[in-house]
Amino acid sequence: MPKFSRISDHVPSPNSGDQQRRVDGATLETVAKRVRRIFSAADKLRIVQEADSCLASGKRGALGAMLRREGIYSSQLMDWRAQLGAHGAVGLATKKPGRKPKFTEAERLNVELTKRNAVLEKKLRIANALIDLQKKAHEVLGIALPESEEDS
Repeated sequence: MPKFSRISDHVPSPNSGDQQRRVDGATLETVAKRVRRIFSAADKLRIVQEADSCLASGKRGALGAMLRREGIYSSQLMDWRAQLGAHGAVGLATKKPGRKPKFTEAERLNVELTKRNAVLEKKLRIANALIDLQKKAHEVLGIALPESEEDS
C-alpha cells in the first residue's frame, strides 16, 4: 500500500502545470474543482418546454436524450415544473442562496426601538416611584417641599 505524504512534503515541479512531485518521486495529480452550473429563468423555461415537446412527440427515449444533452437530472426538471406551475415564469428565476433574513430593515428597526422604549418606560416608572417616595418622606417628617416654578 502506498504511503501518502503531507502537503508540506510536496516539492513543486517547474515543468508540470497541475502535477506535483512528492519527495519519493511519485507524481500527485490535482484536478480543478468543477464550477456549478447556473441556469437562467429563460433556459429553465426553454428546457421545460422542450421536455414537454419530447413527451408529446411520443418517441421512446427522447426525454432521456434531452436530459443527457442538457446535463440535468429528471428531479431537477421535476422541480422546475413545480416552480413553473406554482409561480409561473417568475418562479424559475434564481434566488439568492443561503438563509433568508428573518426581518426586513424596517422590522429590525421597529424591534430595536420597541426594546429601547420598554427600557425607558421602566426607568420612568422607577423615577416616578422615587419621587412619590420622596413626597411621602417629606409628609412624614413634616418638611415642606420646595416650590417648583411649574406649580406657581
